[in-house]
Amino acid sequence: MGKYNRYDDEFKQNLVNLYQSSKTKTDIAKEYGVSASALTRWVKQVSEVRLDDNQILTVQQIKQIQKRNAKLEEENLILKKSNCHIHASNEVRMNAVHTLRNEHAISTLCRVLQVNRSSYYKHFYGPTAPRTLLNQQLRQLIFKIYHDNDLRLGVAKITQPIKVEYGLSVNTCRIYRLMKTMNLPQMSTRKPRFKYQTTSEALPLPNQLQQKFSCHHPNTTWTSDMTYIHTDQGFVYLCVVLDLFARKIVSWQVATKMDQSLILSTFQKAVTYRQPDKNLLMHTDRGSQYLAHDVRQFLDQRHMTHSYSKPGYPWDNAVTEAFFKYLKQEELSRRHFKNLIEVKQAVFQYIEGFYNPRRPHSANNLLAPDQKEAKYFSESN
Repeated sequence: MGKYNRYDDEFKQNLVNLYQSSKTKTDIAKEYGVSASALTRWVKQVSEVRLDDNQILTVQQIKQIQKRNAKLEEENLILKKSNCHIHASNEVRMNAVHTLRNEHAISTLCRVLQVNRSSYYKHFYGPTAPRTLLNQQLRQLIFKIYHDNDLRLGVAKITQPIKVEYGLSVNTCRIYRLMKTMNLPQMSTRKPRFKYQTTSEALPLPNQLQQKFSCHHPNTTWTSDMTYIHTDQGFVYLCVVLDLFARKIVSWQVATKMDQSLILSTFQKAVTYRQPDKNLLMHTDRGSQYLAHDVRQFLDQRHMTHSYSKPGYPWDNAVTEAFFKYLKQEELSRRHFKNLIEVKQAVFQYIEGFYNPRRPHSANNLLAPDQKEAKYFSESN
């Protein structure tokens, strides 16, 4: 027989039968043109082995069983390593194939995890799709904007600068999906609950604002309120004055006492900085500090109309209350303060460095307060 002849199973079995019928290996090898080593191997393959349960198998059958068992063990190992459940998406399975590519054959991985091999190679080694490239760019911008603003902005306020500053046409739903895959920390949006309280009125304290929070010009309606901040040395108190036109904080002061002097210094700073016209409306709550004689006299001397919220009804001053909510949520509640100086520095950084110049506001069509005022004055000239 030729050097490159292949022998089928029937031919091998016939030679083995000749050997088992007392013919020598040397004679069989010479007569049929096969090597003695090949004949020896064939004899071993068909040799019978009796198992513990008296079952008789050939060596070849045992090797086939061992091969099949090794294959099943590898498949089970792949399923454990891949951590893919029965409803795993195709992308998850392809990522598992790519992770295990140096431990198992890719063809085996694709077969076990039911991934099309051509799809795998196209996904990881083919040209990147334009939508994938844009998503990668958007993720980088989201990460940059989110961290530039100290993790304060949500989906809508991140979408706006991507559209305006980077000129990319995207919607909030797409930004939301991308942010969800990035596992960014979520911000609390719990709404505080208030109980309406009724008290007797000793003085006529009219509500001139009537929750009309939209203004067409700056310096026509201001609101003011106070809040407390905890430090290691005790509570300190923040008073602000907010212009409803652009939701801008026009004045703020921090002190260790919540008294009328804190309010007067905040009001004086706002008047000096803004120089408002007469008949400005100043809306506050009915705290004893705002009802003090010196505070009322200050407003009367400057021809300001004082407006008061209903007793125990914070919704009448909702804009200022909302500012305090985001101030604490986005800055103060994240930090621990030792003293008044650290609080002043934190409030300064938030209001003057972030809120007024950079924080998008829904009432301003997602413009920052400074941006809305700048737009108003540029259109007026």
